[in-house]
Amino acid sequence: MRGSLWQLGQSITRRLAKADKKAVARRYYSTESELKKTALYDFHVANGGKMVPFAGWSMPIQYKDSIMDSTLNCRENGGLFDVSHMCGLSLKGKGSVAFLEKLVIADVAGLPPGTGTLTVFTNEKGGAIDDSVITKVKDDHIYLVVNAGCRDKDLAHIEEHMKAFKAKGGDVSWHIHDERSLLALQGPLAAPSLQHLTKEDLSKIYFGEFNIGYQWGTLLSHKDWCFRYTGEDGFEISVPSEHALDLAKAILEKSEGKVRLTGLGARDSLRLEAGLCLYGNDMEQHTTPVEAGLTWAIGKRRRAEGGFLGAEVILKQLADGPSIRRVGFFSSGPPPRSHSEIQDEKGANIGEVTSGGFSPCLKKNIAMGYVKSGLHKAGTKVKIVIRGKANDGVVTKMPFVPTKYFKPS
Repeated sequence: MRGSLWQLGQSITRRLAKADKKAVARRYYSTESELKKTALYDFHVANGGKMVPFAGWSMPIQYKDSIMDSTLNCRENGGLFDVSHMCGLSLKGKGSVAFLEKLVIADVAGLPPGTGTLTVFTNEKGGAIDDSVITKVKDDHIYLVVNAGCRDKDLAHIEEHMKAFKAKGGDVSWHIHDERSLLALQGPLAAPSLQHLTKEDLSKIYFGEFNIGYQWGTLLSHKDWCFRYTGEDGFEISVPSEHALDLAKAILEKSEGKVRLTGLGARDSLRLEAGLCLYGNDMEQHTTPVEAGLTWAIGKRRRAEGGFLGAEVILKQLADGPSIRRVGFFSSGPPPRSHSEIQDEKGANIGEVTSGGFSPCLKKNIAMGYVKSGLHKAGTKVKIVIRGKANDGVVTKMPFVPTKYFKPS
């Protein structure tokens, strides 16, 4: 599914309000029987989740509240997201780090055990196959999560290169964690709510750190994996699917109703406000990490040594600069959408919007897109064409809403 989840959610909300609900259900749920369902599917439906097809899964885009309200509640209190449609996998063996470094731009070897980072899988031309969060559990165990919509191509890509690596004597194997569910808990009450469920001191787990709960106790067990992440402080918790419902209920209960079940629509709004890429919109196979503004994710050692697919292209862009760059915008008029044309003040085409919408937190239009280098600096005035009309816009720094990473003081 391309385009903004926020936009789809608003469309569903309007249709449910104005049209016959059964007719709308037939339109959006027509392939429901063919879709995969997470362990929390019945829980979503029971709590008013509006289920839509997404990357082959039936997922809640919103609940009884609006996408705007749930976005604001996540910022003010907290949101609990079911992201079990995403694909978690483990690489194990003495060659795990060396193998993965052939495929991604991160300095995996330089990660201390128990820490993680955002990275990008690249192709031979330096383009992005997918973005991923990877964690070095131990020197011989890497855990990573890839996007649901990219699962098939990612796994095929990894498997192809793994066979070649092993044929040369490399020690690496993998396991795809289809037996596990993944919950994302974020917002100011994320840590206080989760703290009720564990003896582990969450104030000692900082942004980018990973913890396998051997000492967790109470509801969280040694089978649960926790990673602290996001711009709005929070956690991703990987849990055996048979325990996912109990964990979700307990988190909501311990927050005294302030943390709410939150759908993919609000997740997209939060993602856009944080200035993060949505693969398939803001980053694709023809886009390099440098063009996408992810230069920071290329490890210092990797810049010097290369050794990953497409390194020659990417390192040249680091040296010479890319021809296009991803930037943020504020704009007037209707909210910009994917594929809206970006013009300079004289009306010449300089780029295209890749994601856009109305920010629930800032109460103004925000967008991301690519423009020609030289026109990417904050304060540059542009025009964004929507339905044939050019609207005023200005390039702005990202993130649009400041991050709240939990780091040592």
